Amino acid sequence: MTYDFVFASSVRDEKASLSIEDREFLSIMDSEFTLGSDSKWSAPLPFKSPRPKLPNNKAQAFQRAKSLQNSLNKNPVKRQHFVDFMGNLLSSGHAELAFKLADDAECWYLPIFGVYHPKKVDKIRVVFDSACQYNGVSLNSVLLQGPDLANSLLGVLLRFRREQVAVSVDVEQMFYCFGVKECDRDYLRFLWYEDNDPSKSLVEYRMCKHVFGKSPSPAIANYGLQKSVKNSDEDVKEFVRRDFYVDDGLTSCPTVSEARSLIERTQASLAGKGIRLHKISSNVPDVMKGLSREDLSTNLSRLDFDLESLPTQRSLGLQWDLNKDYFLFDCHIQDRPVTKRGLLSSIHSVFDPIGFLSPILINGRLILRDVIASGIEWDLPLTTEFEAKWYNWLGSLADLECVKVSRSLFNVSLSEMSNPELHVFSDSSEKAIAAVVSVVVREVGIDVPSLVPQRVSLELLRLCSEKFSMIASKQKLMLFPHRAL
Repeated sequence: MTYDFVFASSVRDEKASLSIEDREFLSIMDSEFTLGSDSKWSAPLPFKSPRPKLPNNKAQAFQRAKSLQNSLNKNPVKRQHFVDFMGNLLSSGHAELAFKLADDAECWYLPIFGVYHPKKVDKIRVVFDSACQYNGVSLNSVLLQGPDLANSLLGVLLRFRREQVAVSVDVEQMFYCFGVKECDRDYLRFLWYEDNDPSKSLVEYRMCKHVFGKSPSPAIANYGLQKSVKNSDEDVKEFVRRDFYVDDGLTSCPTVSEARSLIERTQASLAGKGIRLHKISSNVPDVMKGLSREDLSTNLSRLDFDLESLPTQRSLGLQWDLNKDYFLFDCHIQDRPVTKRGLLSSIHSVFDPIGFLSPILINGRLILRDVIASGIEWDLPLTTEFEAKWYNWLGSLADLECVKVSRSLFNVSLSEMSNPELHVFSDSSEKAIAAVVSVVVREVGIDVPSLVPQRVSLELLRLCSEKFSMIASKQKLMLFPHRAL
């Protein structure tokens, strides 16, 4: 029997080929991404070539700074959050006072603004607006964005479920782990209060690190993180290369000793390059007992592991009950107008990267499809019939609080099982199609299935059978990257 390679899958199927600009970005990083005398990384701003000369946008930045000042004066709490953030930025050496430039020197000023995480309303993140245009030009428009070096979120989460001992980690202030070349810092100027005192006048600072808001920053950080472990043990390189999604790392190991060893050696490798791995969590207390309390997640650092139960932790947007090792679901949708636009926004606000909630979400999507087909305008109130269906569906989301899904696929190590199989079941109706993938292991003659992800789609029924075989192939490559198809 010959194998048909037309529908063969590989781990690179969903990866776009490198563009000319991506190759140029990597060439710049390969030659200019250097380790300083302080054992910390320094990277250039990857400018396009050729590019236009940047105009002096100081006047625009000053107007934005005055507008921010007026906003902060009306909100003392937000102003204090801003001051705390900027104080840490300056005291850590991430930014410095800028010296006076010659009149004809090229530079760029970044307006700043603050954003809050929905789950962290007492802490602000200051964004440097690199997309802000002046005379038709922005800093981002003259920089190479770089390739997408981030892992598949689904792949990271699937591998997180393979073994019994799970660990999550975080890179502290990932973008600020990578310095900016001295010659490029004047393109990262900004205006803020002298001595970080809102009662004083605005003065010029400049960033010494790569900033949140600059288009190449994610690619630079991912490149630097992987470069930092280039000479480390193979399992450390594999952990950083495959099991990190931006600054969050999730992995699972067969034993406590393997998990602790992996984390300790990864910490040591990264620390040698000025990168701190912290906010460590695990479903097994013995993993955390051997680590520094300062490196544990905030809600674990003061916990008595012998007397107290482990709390629920949020990892890559998922609620993870460390004590029982379950994924939990809490779908409180923010109140929005009952319009076509409100429905679309509400449905897309539910984070479901693995697909566990697809059987519930599909009903909301079907309502939205019918609303769109009715031809109603985006911001007009829905009819009474549609409104009743919508509220009935919203009410059903409360039942998700009772849903618990085991974080691990099995109650034994998947790596010790022989010949695991992926089984795909698909079905369709006039309304939707669905595919469910299960891992099946036959131990002592007993079939033991475990659900992986599932997908429900509102597609027409013009499908070929190869689509479902490709689904299974992709899941296998994510779960078992070292095994041939």
